[in-house]
Amino acid sequence: MCIFAFGMKKVLIIVSYWLAAIILTALLLTSLDYGLWTAAAMSLSFLPAAMALSFFLPKVERARQGKKRILDTIYIVFGVMLMTFLFIYLWQWLFISLGWLEGWEVWSVPSMLGNPVFVAAVLAILAYGYYLLEKWLERKYPSESLITFTSDYKKVSLAKEDILYVESRDSEVLIIARDGHQYRNRTGISQWENLLGPGFIRTHRSFLVNMADASLQSPDSISIAGHTIPISRKYKDSVLDAIEETAQK
Repeated sequence: MCIFAFGMKKVLIIVSYWLAAIILTALLLTSLDYGLWTAAAMSLSFLPAAMALSFFLPKVERARQGKKRILDTIYIVFGVMLMTFLFIYLWQWLFISLGWLEGWEVWSVPSMLGNPVFVAAVLAILAYGYYLLEKWLERKYPSESLITFTSDYKKVSLAKEDILYVESRDSEVLIIARDGHQYRNRTGISQWENLLGPGFIRTHRSFLVNMADASLQSPDSISIAGHTIPISRKYKDSVLDAIEETAQK
């Protein structure tokens, strides 16, 4: 019950943040000659892209390195900017077609909303604000929820901290627990990466590791509870950064 209560608090705080983000963005848009309600609706143009930005960028930071990380970041930023402009023009056309913006030309979007610098600044503020909120929530309400999955047709629940690593093997994955048990599951390792979140990092396309229990064994491998896990060249930089960060805590 306590875990459920903490979970509900976190959800309410996150929902409150995005509601506040809509209101503040709407107040900003009222300076562009929109009425309050129209500005509130237009502010929704920024919401999907800001949420996508705050979701995808941290994953690039954990999973990529060097030029690939930069390229992936550019692709994500370009994609969310394109999404935002699409929604801006779509909403503008919708409001005019419904007669909510009388006297406006169909494509007469305020120049500020057509300015990539302005749009990028709004998206960055919303996404970074959510990033800071997530960090605060992680400190305030440490994740103690159980991870529930199916293994051999049975429901299994494990605390995230009790999972040492996940290994992908063709059509299934193995979940290696701290108590030595191994569980089989058919959820892909990339979905496990999203499910387990911060604290777990890919060391190889087939391995996802709990970095709290990992130590560097050699330039190409780490050790975790007596198990040797390979480090591929693709993930080496991010793994070394994570080990260094863990050691400093």
